[in-house]
Amino acid sequence: MGRLAPRPLLLALLSLALCRGRVVRVPAGSLVRVVGTELVIPCNVSDYDGPSEQNFDWSFSASGSSFVELASTWEAGFPAQQYRERLQRGDILLRRTANDAVELHIKNVQHSDQGHYKCSTPSTDATVQGNYEDTVQVKVLSDALHVAASPQPSPGPSLREGEPFELRCSASTTSPLHTHLALQWEVRRGPARRSILSLTHEGRFRPGPGYEQRYRGGDVRLDTVGSDGYRLSVSRALSSDQGSYRCIVSEWIGEQGNWQEIQEKAVDVATVVIQPTVLRAAVARNVSVAEGKDLGLACNITTDRADDVRPEVTWSFSRTPDSALPGSRVLARLDHDSLVHSSPRVALSHMDARSYHLLVRDVSKENAGYYFCHVALWTPGHNRTWHKVAEAVSAPAAVTVTWLEPDYQVYLNASKVPEFSDDLTELECRIVDVKNPEASVRFTVSWYYRVNRRNDDVVTSELLAVMNGDWTLKYGERSKQRAREGDFIFSKEHPDTFNFRIQRTTEEDRGNYYCVVSAWTKQRNNSWVKSKDVFSKPINIFWALEDSVLVVKARQPKPFFAAGNTFEMTCKVSSKNIKSPRYSVLITAEKPVGDLSSPNETKYIISLDQDSVVKLENWTDASRVDGVVLEKVQEDEFRYRMYQTQVSDAGLYRCVVTAWSPVRGSLWREAATSLSNPIEIDFQTSGPIFNASVHSDTPSVIRGDLIKLFCIITVEGAALDPDDMAFDVSWFAVHSFGLDKAPVLLSSLDRKGIVNTAQRDWKSSLSLERMSMLEFLLQVHGSEDQDFGNYYCSVTPWVKSPTGSWQKEAEIQSKPIFITVKMDVLNAFKYPLLIGIGLSTVIGLLSCLIGYCSSHWCCKKEVQETRRERRRLMSMEMD
Repeated sequence: MGRLAPRPLLLALLSLALCRGRVVRVPAGSLVRVVGTELVIPCNVSDYDGPSEQNFDWSFSASGSSFVELASTWEAGFPAQQYRERLQRGDILLRRTANDAVELHIKNVQHSDQGHYKCSTPSTDATVQGNYEDTVQVKVLSDALHVAASPQPSPGPSLREGEPFELRCSASTTSPLHTHLALQWEVRRGPARRSILSLTHEGRFRPGPGYEQRYRGGDVRLDTVGSDGYRLSVSRALSSDQGSYRCIVSEWIGEQGNWQEIQEKAVDVATVVIQPTVLRAAVARNVSVAEGKDLGLACNITTDRADDVRPEVTWSFSRTPDSALPGSRVLARLDHDSLVHSSPRVALSHMDARSYHLLVRDVSKENAGYYFCHVALWTPGHNRTWHKVAEAVSAPAAVTVTWLEPDYQVYLNASKVPEFSDDLTELECRIVDVKNPEASVRFTVSWYYRVNRRNDDVVTSELLAVMNGDWTLKYGERSKQRAREGDFIFSKEHPDTFNFRIQRTTEEDRGNYYCVVSAWTKQRNNSWVKSKDVFSKPINIFWALEDSVLVVKARQPKPFFAAGNTFEMTCKVSSKNIKSPRYSVLITAEKPVGDLSSPNETKYIISLDQDSVVKLENWTDASRVDGVVLEKVQEDEFRYRMYQTQVSDAGLYRCVVTAWSPVRGSLWREAATSLSNPIEIDFQTSGPIFNASVHSDTPSVIRGDLIKLFCIITVEGAALDPDDMAFDVSWFAVHSFGLDKAPVLLSSLDRKGIVNTAQRDWKSSLSLERMSMLEFLLQVHGSEDQDFGNYYCSVTPWVKSPTGSWQKEAEIQSKPIFITVKMDVLNAFKYPLLIGIGLSTVIGLLSCLIGYCSSHWCCKKEVQETRRERRRLMSMEMD
């Protein structure tokens, strides 16, 4: 029965393994931390096919039985009251490292944090599959690690290179658990830190990078002194040992085969200064010796070291005053064991303690040059090793060897001069007036080119070809390729004549040419040494050039209407003064970057080179790889097509054409480059179309009444979610019957709801508010006569792109609406009108009374008319 008992457990584990369920994991075993350090507990979920981001809950129990809510990634009110203050301060926080992983961080761990921590994942699954929580135990220890710098023995921190030094520090722990200490020595020089030697928690020594050889040789050691002392010993200090030294101690604990670092402390021990060693080497500066005599040079050494140092002296020779350049060779060497290494004709002797003599027997012309004395001081190290503590190089000693050199002149003549490109050029370098000839003299030539300059700038010469003493020819960088192709030909037609021929002269070949004839003397070892150089006068190879002309015209054969259509552009090329041109074409697009103050961005789309090879430049749309085509229609005409155009393709398109002329064989030379006129792609109906209109129920008001103006926005085309739209609305007024005056800004409301109202000189006030997503209301309170005029609103739409960024659309304006402000005549003239009517009635009655009295009593008179007079009156009336 004892053997069959685990079978149900095995079956359960097997069923869980076969099912894809969630498994929550925290570190196995227990975690140990020290008071004041940081605790990090990772938790992750594996084998889970749920949402893309998993939620986690953390709980704590001091005894492991009753857990208290600690933190949660999805429920704000999850933590218990005693942890909320630490969560607000950031002492306890959750940091998500992945969609299915999270870390619990507890800063400044206290004793009260010791206990069990449980990580669980809330679940709404119908069936439970797997493990939905896991628990880990945390132990908190008191800080029992003590690290200090020990007093340093002599010599002090300032010493010379090659001297030994020691550094010490002490480290101990009183932890109740069985812990191990690890120690590391580190040096800092400036911002860089280097690990020297460390003792791991497993008792193994590990040298830092760059110290492996010194550790194996015993030069760098780490020893224990007493029960808590650690000593770093360096037997021979190097210049690289200068810096500030630190002792870093870490405390480790092992549990079930796993090691945990529970804390780390460091202490600055000392600053080591390495005093440089003074070392100088001096030789005579200028020495002249006749050919066949012996050359003697002395190297005098000056140093401030009086201890056990061994000098190493090396004599070297170079043709140039710089010993670091290639070509210098070692003549003789005396090593630190006093062993001499030299050749049969060179001897090195030790004259006294600080002088070393070089003797070169039977000098020849090849011995003329610069001699250097290189001195190095060595000190013996640990285990029969040697360390270099200083080195110095003397100034060059210039040695000249006198001999009877040949005398001659050099003339350069152009036998054939080019008149156009690709013509033949032939130069002839001749040696004349040879004096003091020797039987063992050879003449060689070097050809040089120098470009023409109109100003006084210094121009360096370029070596075309040089002939050595054995008559081997070497080409320069400028002529190497063309000589291989047979375009540059260097020859010797006669013993005193050298020729240089350019089969096809190009524009780059125009300039000054000169030759240098060198005399070489044969030495006793059958080698040849250059003894003299004679320069010819330069010859200018030049011909007039006509400016190349290249014109490119772009046109659009078919009209272009909307997105989705095919855009086509052809480029016609015409050239002048270009020989046998071939054209390469590059299509560019100039697009606005969104900021009106910034220049437009130019992108390269596709190119076609002079060999008709097509290349996509910055066309990165993977879904439209075959969406652009550039082809050659005729020799001077090219066609560019873009299929299924999109709104992002809007911009100015141009052709950049470069004309190429053949140079040699399959090589081409750039002759001219030109840019075509732009062809524009503009999508006027892409996306939604916004319109704005103004409406008012009170276009005519009486002074003092409220004016209401509505700015109504309509959207046509693509339907947009209201959350994807926003508007900047501004109200303007033109205080005139027409629109001949400048508009005045009244008030504005941006897309974030911030209102800005302009200052006004009269008493009426303004208010602007948004009634709905597409309707904005402007109100004029207490209207006055000055408020009459034309009112309109200006709207700037903002549309959210699929990527989540807001795009600013073009500004739109509504048509103006005229608002009149009238005066209330009845109320204004009511009392004056009543008074006027009363006064006029009284005056009228009084006038009638006076007239009546006057006509009856004062002016009564009888008038008799004749018949004749009545007839006359009648005739007048008829007239």
